Amino acid sequence: MHDLQGLRPTTDRQKETLFNWLQGQIDGARVLDLYAGAGGLGFEALSRYADSLVAVEKDRAAAEQLKANAQTLQASAHVVQTDVLAFLQQPPTTAFNLVFIDPPFQRELLAPTLTLLSPWLAEQAWVYCETEAGLAVPQLPANWQLWREKVAGQAHARLYLVESCD
Repeated sequence: MHDLQGLRPTTDRQKETLFNWLQGQIDGARVLDLYAGAGGLGFEALSRYADSLVAVEKDRAAAEQLKANAQTLQASAHVVQTDVLAFLQQPPTTAFNLVFIDPPFQRELLAPTLTLLSPWLAEQAWVYCETEAGLAVPQLPANWQLWREKVAGQAHARLYLVESCD
């Protein structure tokens, strides 16, 4: 899996930090893992009692491995093998409480992903973005509050709380 172009799994340290930030927010959550890659974030959320996972991954081999892992783990996971931006342009199937966005670096995918995301979010949703350090964050709606952030090596992690749009 590590040989796939652009696949850069979240490090164990980054994952530990993220799930410490999310403590108390995962139990019962509906999780959307965009650019799922190896699925580490989504499967970790399921192991911490998230209710369900939809993992979106464009690469066929990575998506097939995600499906096999979900079956092995008997996880409540649905894997969608498609382009993330095409997926987000469809009408939402459900509202998600927790979204992981970890696009391949140097592809300028964060801004268009965030632009399309709002209809997919539940009230009080958490959105985690992992990008290359130094990448400017696009303008976000006023209801997006930066909760935590950390730069570690080449990665910049940000966790947002998205309030309802009412």
